[in-house]
Amino acid sequence: MKPDAHRTKDIQWESLFELPDQPALPLQRRLRLAVVQAIMDGRLSLGAPLPSSRELAHVLGLSRNTVTAAYEQLVDEGFLESRPRSGVFVTMNARSNDAQEPDPLVGSHGASGFPPDWSKRVLRSLSKERTLSKPDKWRSYPYPFIYGTYDPQLFPTEAFRECCVRSLARSHLPHWTPDFEVDDVPDLIDQIRLRLLPKRGVFALKEDILVTLGAQHAYYLLAEALFDEGQRVGLEEPGHPHARNSFSLRKPKWVQAPVDDQGVVVDALPPVDYLFVTPSHQSPTTATMSLERRQLLLRQAEQQDFVVIEDDYEAENLYEGAPLPALKSMDKTGRVIYVGSVSKSLSPSLRLGFIVAPRALIAELRGLRHAMLRHPSAFLQHAYALFLSQGHHDAHARRVNHAMQERLSLVALALQEYLPDFEFNLPSGGASVWVRAPAWVDSGELELMARNHGVLIEAGDVFFVRPPYPCPFFRLRLSSIAAEKISEGIKALKMAVDELAQARGVSRVPLA
Repeated sequence: MKPDAHRTKDIQWESLFELPDQPALPLQRRLRLAVVQAIMDGRLSLGAPLPSSRELAHVLGLSRNTVTAAYEQLVDEGFLESRPRSGVFVTMNARSNDAQEPDPLVGSHGASGFPPDWSKRVLRSLSKERTLSKPDKWRSYPYPFIYGTYDPQLFPTEAFRECCVRSLARSHLPHWTPDFEVDDVPDLIDQIRLRLLPKRGVFALKEDILVTLGAQHAYYLLAEALFDEGQRVGLEEPGHPHARNSFSLRKPKWVQAPVDDQGVVVDALPPVDYLFVTPSHQSPTTATMSLERRQLLLRQAEQQDFVVIEDDYEAENLYEGAPLPALKSMDKTGRVIYVGSVSKSLSPSLRLGFIVAPRALIAELRGLRHAMLRHPSAFLQHAYALFLSQGHHDAHARRVNHAMQERLSLVALALQEYLPDFEFNLPSGGASVWVRAPAWVDSGELELMARNHGVLIEAGDVFFVRPPYPCPFFRLRLSSIAAEKISEGIKALKMAVDELAQARGVSRVPLA
């Protein structure tokens, strides 16, 4: 190893194992604390090799006996293991509950002083915002009525793999390997504007479309470009928490827009500058906005001079009747910003969405996106363009619709059997059911109690800007649970409801 490389390695060990500024402690114990702290906070990974006792003694200016004694103590405590002729390594279970916790340190990194107070330095924080959350190891729960995973029974593995492999063929490399700067892969833009959008009655030029990392990225870009503390932003109440959180970074003035069985109530809408709506299947109630209300909303937008942000949420998931035209398709004055997704029904982890808006706004959004991440993965864009062009997207949508229709029927039967005093309406599409429990039930408390029975639900309070208490509403998502598990899951949920009733002193009398 070259001298410079030796010195670099020495500096790294010296920084990692900086002794805590506690002169009253023996050097051996101070070294032990430094090593354990590095392990516990993840700076020294499980299985990582440590320097030899001779090397570390040289770096830290300690005697070799001090380092050897500290190593031996850490081996006895289960933090380190000594491998013959290999050296000393962090054990794979060093962070388990069985390992002895380190003594508290003064400061995070010893004598170098106190770390920055990030709570005062961070100017825009979302860490305390209410959002849909899952427990640790949520995949191990047998009844996950939640959003957030792909369906292994429906995922078109072979078709999607074929498109990825084809994108890697030499003849396709020139289509996605160049740096696109502010642009998108032309093949995907063509598929969006010629295959997807016409189904929603939307006809757009390529200059009107921007690809995003999913719908949530679209919300963030729009908030950065359009909102500040002076803008009045209308949100459906209840509404989409991810949009609310993305918008909240710019601290606009919230205006609550109530919803009914036809979506957002338009005729009593307070003055706004922007209104966010999910007209296809309102999130979370699943209500579909009627044609008459869509027309009224667009007239009011023109008369009151506000802009509509339309998230065409789950528009492809339709089980009965004819699809209503998107608001964007009826927009004659450029007042609708359209947000869509090309990957939601496939897997939420693929993160591909798009915005359709007047080209002047799209040009500004391109600049913002470039400053943030240049552009979404060109490889994924090209692979998905192939997926769309070969009809795999349409075939997959048909399979998903059939499966969701079956699951909706099963959850309706199970709710009627096990929780007959809970109210719900079966939607005409989508992949969820919005449930109203009896007034004494708080869905946040029910959510926690249901976990003990292996059931995950989405408590309703997160969907409200100002949630009621008790909040009797909750959502059952059906995209992550197999059909054969639904009845068992609702039965287990009933057990949680009965347990909550007992804790509340409520007598539950089955309906006749």
